[in-house]
Amino acid sequence: MYLEGQIISGEFDQETQVFSLKKVKNFYTETSLKENQVGHLYNYLKLHEGDTDGQIVTLYDQMLVRLSSEEVKVLIGELERIQSMY
Repeated sequence: MYLEGQIISGEFDQETQVFSLKKVKNFYTETSLKENQVGHLYNYLKLHEGDTDGQIVTLYDQMLVRLSSEEVKVLIGELERIQSMY
């Protein structure tokens, strides 16, 4: 099942139970996320959802991607959609 969100895009493989992340904002990536990884990211963002400065996520432990507080809320919704796939 393919997810084309405003913040992230990727494909969920039901057989392996892995979400393959293809894009974050305008940056292309190849990252596999297991259920617990999606859950940890979701829980962290929910905990900091009210931060007015937004959040920064890293790709490949090198590239910083800034998310505004509104983008964090959108990403939380997209992660909820992914979690429902597991």
